[in-house]
Amino acid sequence: MANIFTRMVNSIEADLHDVLDKKEQKNPIKSLNQYLRQAEQETERVRKLIDRQYRLKDEFTREFHKAEDFAEKRLKQAQIAERAGETEMHAFAMKDYEEYNTRANNMKASRQIAVEQLEELEQKYEEMKHRLKDMHLRRMELMGRENIARAHHQMNQVFDNVSEKPFSKFAEMERYIDDLEYKVNSSYYRSTFDGKIAKLEKEMKEEKAN
Repeated sequence: MANIFTRMVNSIEADLHDVLDKKEQKNPIKSLNQYLRQAEQETERVRKLIDRQYRLKDEFTREFHKAEDFAEKRLKQAQIAERAGETEMHAFAMKDYEEYNTRANNMKASRQIAVEQLEELEQKYEEMKHRLKDMHLRRMELMGRENIARAHHQMNQVFDNVSEKPFSKFAEMERYIDDLEYKVNSSYYRSTFDGKIAKLEKEMKEEKAN
């Protein structure tokens, strides 16, 4: 029963991945935008880690110098106590000196590790910024190709609709204009015919009278 259930889950997951893959193929710009957002988030996280690493390095540096200064101070005090014959004070100063000296060495080592880690983070950060820039440029290229593809598709649709009857629409329009011109000219000729006849008749009478 458990095996059957596992196979069903795997089958559903496979179908889901297949659907997602098909969606990515249909809309690569949308998928690339999603990848870009994720890459930008990761890059920002690395930048924050770098800032934090800088603060750690500075803190290690401060602690190193502080421990080094105290160690040097205790060593001088131990020498003074030794010259004065103060055995107990000499022992206390030397014990403190050793503790501060050990702390200074530890802070120095920690600081060195922090510096190396910082260099590694900065290299990774620069690499991520370059990849992010490449992805932005790639998106621009894809958007340009998508625009051209959409324009060609729309133009093809227009040409396909016209190519079914290449000049039928234009011929129909031309006939309509010719008919309209004929009707206008005929109407004008009729409206002026009576006037023209009257004018001819008048001219003929005047010639006969002369």
